[in-house]
Amino acid sequence: VLTVVLQKYSSSEKAEWTRELSAGLFGQKKTLPPKQSATSCPLSDCPSHHFGFFLQSGAANVIGPKICVQNQLALGVVKNNAGPGINIVIINGRSGAVEQTAHFNMYSGDVNPLIELLKSLQKGSIILIASYDDPSTKLTEDARKLISELGSSAVSSLGFRDNWVFVGGKGVSVQSGFEKHLKNDKSKNKYDNWPELIQLQGCIPKFPE
Repeated sequence: VLTVVLQKYSSSEKAEWTRELSAGLFGQKKTLPPKQSATSCPLSDCPSHHFGFFLQSGAANVIGPKICVQNQLALGVVKNNAGPGINIVIINGRSGAVEQTAHFNMYSGDVNPLIELLKSLQKGSIILIASYDDPSTKLTEDARKLISELGSSAVSSLGFRDNWVFVGGKGVSVQSGFEKHLKNDKSKNKYDNWPELIQLQGCIPKFPE
């Protein structure tokens, strides 16, 4: 199930949007998303021996991303483990347990910790990625290659302030299509200098023992 929608946000998030909009952040395109709980995760009705997931990219540089595993929030601003750039959750492909969460600032940060994490992935690991604000400025060819080897086809063309969500695996056959990429195009953007929020939901088969 793949959607490109804006959902409801919490009152605190709405207030932050209002502050940014009042400052003229989005120019003339001042569309405010409706409310949503920052902790909610859409239910994933998956077959046995599968893990459900839900990914949501950030919206501009105001609303943070969200990653859910097995109907539980694994990464988000309310858990204080999300940030601008590339947001990652790693799960055990056999048990479904969340093993690590991380975020890497790809505008003003260092790409090397991201490369180290990607190189450290063990066979059977599932990686879930959601962008926020800008995922690409510091993204080197080495980093793109490592993500491509996990199953991404969009990472090679990922650009400044694009929105991107992706599910892949190390030595794991993850269904093709578990990726969504929306280019930053000012003539089409929802929020002036940023494209609209994107979502991706589905079921991942367990890695065999």
